[in-house]
Amino acid sequence: MLRTLALIAVILSTPLRAEGERSGAFDYYVLALSWSPNWCRLEGDARQSDQCKPGTGFGWILHGLWPQYHQGWPSYCPTAKAPPSRRMTADMADIMGTSGLAWHQWKKHGTCAGLSTEAYFDLSREAYARVTRPEVLRKLKDPVTLPASLIEEAFLAENPELEPDGITITCKQGLIQEARICLSKSLEPVPCGRDVVKDCRQTDAGFAPIR
Repeated sequence: MLRTLALIAVILSTPLRAEGERSGAFDYYVLALSWSPNWCRLEGDARQSDQCKPGTGFGWILHGLWPQYHQGWPSYCPTAKAPPSRRMTADMADIMGTSGLAWHQWKKHGTCAGLSTEAYFDLSREAYARVTRPEVLRKLKDPVTLPASLIEEAFLAENPELEPDGITITCKQGLIQEARICLSKSLEPVPCGRDVVKDCRQTDAGFAPIR
């Protein structure tokens, strides 16, 4: 009995992820913003990504607009919608860093939105534009360490319509990774589900300046 209860507890505490779910059947969106200089330190430099070349000026880039359930999320949904053209993905590189990321986000997440490729990218761009990225973070000249909570506070200060339960800051390998903001299908702020709220508790998280 104790082993059974322990197994149930593990299952209930594990985020539910689906693949191949019905396109358009979801509850809200997660707007994921990635701090490009930290991503470059973690992964991009090793990949020799164009996103990480000096002088690109990328700060908070659009990682993706992710359909989400109240618990769990869909991915790789079957869809009759046409995939994006090279031109369409290239046109997203100004806010996503690379056309490759735009393609991957459509394949994994966009197919679950129930929208055409063009409509999904347009909505992603609108969601990105609705959130004010803290300008003060672009003014850093040197790497710093800081409490991850300060990043959340900076977003809340610049976006008074957001509530603390509608944004979460994540870390990876000691660096600030992403700001994730929960939005309704009409892009209004909503509370995040419990599997999205993964606030980084570090008080000494690394934050690199823009290249």
